[in-house]
Amino acid sequence: MHRNVFRSLSALALSAGLSAALISPAAAGPYPDKPITFIVPSAAGGSPDVLSRLITTQLARDTGATMVVENRPGAAGNIGIALVKRAAADGYTVGYGNINTLAVNRSLFKRLPYDVDQDLTPVAHMFDLYNALIVPADSPVKSVQDLIDLARKQPGRLSYGASGVGTTGHMGGELFKSMAKLDVMFIPYNGGPAAIQDLLGGRLDYLFVNTSEATPLVKSGKVRAIGVSSLKRLSLMPEVPTLDESGLKGYETVAWGGVVAPKGTPADVVATLNAAIQKALQAPDVRTGLATLGAVPATGSPEDFKQLIDRETAKWQKIIDTAGIEKLD
Repeated sequence: MHRNVFRSLSALALSAGLSAALISPAAAGPYPDKPITFIVPSAAGGSPDVLSRLITTQLARDTGATMVVENRPGAAGNIGIALVKRAAADGYTVGYGNINTLAVNRSLFKRLPYDVDQDLTPVAHMFDLYNALIVPADSPVKSVQDLIDLARKQPGRLSYGASGVGTTGHMGGELFKSMAKLDVMFIPYNGGPAAIQDLLGGRLDYLFVNTSEATPLVKSGKVRAIGVSSLKRLSLMPEVPTLDESGLKGYETVAWGGVVAPKGTPADVVATLNAAIQKALQAPDVRTGLATLGAVPATGSPEDFKQLIDRETAKWQKIIDTAGIEKLD
């Protein structure tokens, strides 16, 4: 991700979020009539945090409610979601849930401190993020088909990496491997920058990384983007074909994110939150911020979000099982 842009957005969102938290509600009503705590299960300044703050800041403006963002990182997001589970089911504590905490982790970990179906209530799908498939600029690979052909000619020789086991870079790579029927090596890294450095240094053959991270690398001429993980071309990289149109029909990896509440949260409160989030996503500042980070705003009801969670859980369970990925403690 372009660090200057990211830092500016992060500072803006953090400043606005803190300012909103100091403003008393403009008008009391049935709900909300006291501060709402929004738990983000990752560190401050990261993509989930910045995106969440953009939206919670707008929620504070629209509703007059105080929004308090709490960062609770650790255990691949599991710690933060467990806190949401244990909160009172009154709509005053909600959290950010994504593809990892609500879908992938269910098959990746031996045990979780929460049960997505039994302990959480889906509130709203907020946005989607996508990955770009990149290769070094001096690679002979010019297209997705080139990469597939090269991997098939050299079984077991090519390698790709990701910022950790279970990340969308890893899962998207395993989906690619499965659909293209390839024999390639996966190398996990402790963070995306290390993986990118090894790609640039010729120690990796390809990577799946967030499009906002890939864009400045492509513009600088350091890497070549040969595909994106969406089903439709993206405005951030309109010249890059999708993997679907490159021959892997149906290929899609989405790093989606949304809001969950404790199980038992009243239906009318969930509906109120969903409507407020849908409105916030239409605000110009929010849409600009999302676009800068390569995110696409989402829409839909709580039930739509639940159906997404169920589909994604089944999809990634199959990939994890097929790849024989060892479960984490």
